[in-house]
Amino acid sequence: MAEPDDLKAGAAALQRFGLGPKPGQGEAMRRQARDRLLAEIDFGIVAQPQGVPFSGAAEIGKALYAFEDDEKREREAKRASAQQPAQGMQVANAAQPADAQPAAPQNQMTPPRKAANEPALPYRTYREEVKARVDLALAAETGFAERLVMFWSNHFCVGATKSNMSRIMAGTYEREAIRPHVFGRFEEMLVAAESHPAMLDFLDNRQSIGPNSPAGRRRGRGLNENLAREIMELHTLGVSGGYSQADVTNLARIITGWTVVGREGVLGFPGSFAFNAGLHEPGATPLLGRSYDQPGRAQGVAALTDLARHPATSRFIATKLARHFVADDPPTELVELLARTFRESGGDLPAVYRALIGSDAAWTAPASKIRTPQEFLLASYRALGRQPDFGQIAGPLATMGQPFWQPSGPNGYADSNAAWASAEGIKTRIDVAAGWGRQAANAVPDPRGLSEDVLGPLLSSETRQAVARAESRSQALALLLMSPEFQRR
Repeated sequence: MAEPDDLKAGAAALQRFGLGPKPGQGEAMRRQARDRLLAEIDFGIVAQPQGVPFSGAAEIGKALYAFEDDEKREREAKRASAQQPAQGMQVANAAQPADAQPAAPQNQMTPPRKAANEPALPYRTYREEVKARVDLALAAETGFAERLVMFWSNHFCVGATKSNMSRIMAGTYEREAIRPHVFGRFEEMLVAAESHPAMLDFLDNRQSIGPNSPAGRRRGRGLNENLAREIMELHTLGVSGGYSQADVTNLARIITGWTVVGREGVLGFPGSFAFNAGLHEPGATPLLGRSYDQPGRAQGVAALTDLARHPATSRFIATKLARHFVADDPPTELVELLARTFRESGGDLPAVYRALIGSDAAWTAPASKIRTPQEFLLASYRALGRQPDFGQIAGPLATMGQPFWQPSGPNGYADSNAAWASAEGIKTRIDVAAGWGRQAANAVPDPRGLSEDVLGPLLSSETRQAVARAESRSQALALLLMSPEFQRR
């Protein structure tokens, strides 16, 4: 039989590394917490959301371009229908006596109307992707793999509000560029993320043209450095990683030609990634003391591979992982362990995760991190045994400030207590928790039993007493969800 301290450590680990327990998981999960977490790493496959509307970027691209073409035709038809009656009345009025009544306009070009309240294709697709993603997280055993997906999706973030393409592809981007590589090598995820159409659109690389490329000489246009800058500052080396502005410019040159296939489909399936040699800056290009002269797309892949293996990258990624899972100011020995494992394994992510789960520092650090709004929502719905619809997902997350795939910038959502534990932020959580308590009250007959079930040895006497003394089941559930031991991990 597991010792009480072991059960408490297991309970804390399921919150720190996962999404919190579901009703009925109880002591067995806590007793085997470390083994369960390691088993997810050993399994090595991240599940994919089911029931999504499109299989991938190429299928989405075709649908998006068709949607935008239809929208354009509809706008043109509206303009024409608005102009035609006015022109007709001018001619008729000129031919009629001053006191004659104008003829009724004959509008023969009224475009077909959409069904009332039907969302446009990009938003409808986004909505279905979010729902499928949440369903998967709620069904997960520990939620560790889903937490890793959330971490990497935020690290290599795209913003769904940038454009139609960014919105409609946000979920597909996570499915294609992040999930398949969570248990792979960092360099593989890096290349997949930077070459995905959603990223190329979000950070404008599809607009970047080598000044000396055929297109650059013909059009007189040049580089867009957005993607190159964020690759170095946010995705690999970090802001203190030892690179210069010249390195940013040269990386931008190296990845010219990484673009998205247009609606004509000249270079491939519309909406998919393509390397366009006509946009690519020719010749060898220096970067961080090395020269890259590979042909075509291979030049960019070689540069990204070296950035992934750079010592500064190992330190940057190790710090972010430790900060995400353990503490805003993570233990130095843990960061050093993760960075060393990253370097020595060549960026093998499962090796890094095993080092994290195997570290005593990661298990013994106090529960100081407050759950982000997304984590809070998922942990709450798991604990309450609820299957929310899209409105019950999007509404609370918008209120708390963390909708899926909608960060305010390329640095993603903040991963610190300061961002989520302000007085206003806590007040908002209280209101959200109260709403969830009301929604679940009829389905949870025994809030006290649920508290014991989902928190186990973490349940404090103060929270136990508060739940027991609540005036209603809805209030008891809200108190459970807002308890320190539920909020912190």
